[in-house]
Amino acid sequence: MGLFTVLPLMIIPIVIYNVMAWAGATFASAEAVRARMNEEFLSVQMASGAQWVITPGHGLMALALLMLFFELLKSTGIGRAAIMNHAFSMVLFIICLVEFLMFEAFATSIFFLIMLMALMDVMAGFMVTIASARRDFAVSDGFGD
Repeated sequence: MGLFTVLPLMIIPIVIYNVMAWAGATFASAEAVRARMNEEFLSVQMASGAQWVITPGHGLMALALLMLFFELLKSTGIGRAAIMNHAFSMVLFIICLVEFLMFEAFATSIFFLIMLMALMDVMAGFMVTIASARRDFAVSDGFGD
């Protein structure tokens, strides 16, 4: 049972957001975090001549989507590691929910969307586990099978 299979990958963007939110001050305001997330991080010249501006918030959202994709792939696993991953995903979502509700620095749309991705990870994990358990659990139809 490796660390990769047990720990939810959604922890990566959540930890990065926490570092960005708490880096400036102990109790940063939502405005300060929004300003930090909306600064220009990278600019790419497009073939059309337009500038594509990427902010830390955009990069964090892209990373969170990528991690959610890999979490959905991991949710198809069975066994003790998959169940522990689902449990840790639930704990991670609860931590996100508490941060979102209790700390001003986490009352941003970026963190809300990351929190929703963590919830999707939890829901997908349990739904896939239930579906695979239902498929593995054979029930007689009563016709003498």
